[in-house]
Amino acid sequence: MELAYLKNILTSRVYDIMDRTPLQEALRLSANLDNRIWFKREDTLPIFSFKLRGAYNKMSQLSEKDIKHGVIASSAGNHAQGVALSARTLGIAARVVMPMTTPDIKVEAVRRLGAEAILKGETYDEAFEHAMDIATETGACFIHPFEDPQVIAGQGTIGMEILQQHGGKIDGIFVPVGGGGLIGGIAAYIKSVRPDIPIYGVEPEEAPSMHASLAAGKRIRLHDVGMFADGVAVREVGTECFRLAQAYVEDIILVSTDAICAAIRDIFEETRTVAEPAGALALAGLKQFIQDKNIRSGNWIVIISGANITFDRLRHVAERTSLGAQQEALLAVTIPERAGSFCRFANDIGQREITEFNYRYSSSSDASIFAGIRLTRGLEEQEQVISSLRAMGYSVMDMSHNEMAKLHIRYMVGGHAPFLEHEVLYRIEFPQKVGALASFLSGIGEQWNITMFHFRNHSSDTGRALVGLQIPREQRDRFHDLLRRPGWRCIEETNNPAYQSFLGAHHTGS
Repeated sequence: MELAYLKNILTSRVYDIMDRTPLQEALRLSANLDNRIWFKREDTLPIFSFKLRGAYNKMSQLSEKDIKHGVIASSAGNHAQGVALSARTLGIAARVVMPMTTPDIKVEAVRRLGAEAILKGETYDEAFEHAMDIATETGACFIHPFEDPQVIAGQGTIGMEILQQHGGKIDGIFVPVGGGGLIGGIAAYIKSVRPDIPIYGVEPEEAPSMHASLAAGKRIRLHDVGMFADGVAVREVGTECFRLAQAYVEDIILVSTDAICAAIRDIFEETRTVAEPAGALALAGLKQFIQDKNIRSGNWIVIISGANITFDRLRHVAERTSLGAQQEALLAVTIPERAGSFCRFANDIGQREITEFNYRYSSSSDASIFAGIRLTRGLEEQEQVISSLRAMGYSVMDMSHNEMAKLHIRYMVGGHAPFLEHEVLYRIEFPQKVGALASFLSGIGEQWNITMFHFRNHSSDTGRALVGLQIPREQRDRFHDLLRRPGWRCIEETNNPAYQSFLGAHHTGS
């Protein structure tokens, strides 16, 4: 039993600045999933995120000596707003260091709350280091976003509220995991009072820092993390957070970007509010858990942790939602390159809606098409469609889980380049800021010929590009060195079947 946490949670002063958040039964979703599901609505707090709890609990207990030189924090978003609002309420001077890639809406929110926003570095790690330098130089008190017992206890008040608001049976609580402060605080309280209730963490597949650490039995620092769910994109969980997770967390569930997007839609249809990707993470994990275990009639609590999403990101979310909800399949299908083939394929699909259809002539014998098919019965129907097409003699590849195909190929099907030598393909993620794309291109300079390029700006803090280049094998190490920059992520896709089918330099179609 975590007596220190229990005491700190029970005596927390967070209610000086906020009211209890609602525990709302999701009636529509409960009926669809044949389970009773409740949303813990942390998105209803003044900063639209649970981060206010931990920041205020920590800062409300600082002494006059601690705050003599103010407080400082590093954050790319929600923690920054929690510190800023807490500082304004308590009359403390506050500075927050934010990466230069932080969306304007979050920077403006911090300044509107009265804190000084300092933009420094391209990544959170660089912002953190700068904040620590300022703390050392000025004596300002650093407010950590998760690795602090007072911050963890502040987040733990969510667990206390859940038990106050839900008097019945609870089969599990699903919690999003970034640095681990939220799940650590909730687990510390719940397991002290109701040790029978399982606690499940949920992480994105592309940022599994707690999952990897628990599997290894020690904290693991990931080399890089995907930034779609930026609120939980943490390379290494906190030491104390890891200890609490080891002791009290039942399991960590990993979910895809598509599943997160589908959960955002579920929350919108239930509440008419739009969760940020990290805010919908726990629901995505619960849905996957229910499906994998074939569970019926359970009672589940889901933490909706935040709603700080920029409007322009909704386009990307909407594009991926149908895939995550298993309402669309993306297929690469080879058909004969002759008159009437398209008509035959459309008829062979049957009474199903074609959501997209991409094609470009590439050979006189076969045609590769990229097709989206609307589904009404999920994976079972998808498997039936693929099996049926193969039985009719079509060559079919399922692209529904191919990240490169979903992000890039579906928007750029344009034909093969059969006589191009030494082409390699890379999917690159880099910190998004004004001039970032030009900086990337100038880094390549005139060293290598660019043979293909696709870039999409999703109005997030990460730019995503698909780049083809002519690089002889003996020069590839030099190119890899160029890409080793803070915040950059490089994935070679030369052998990806979507590339080979639609764009591959060495595929002639004959």
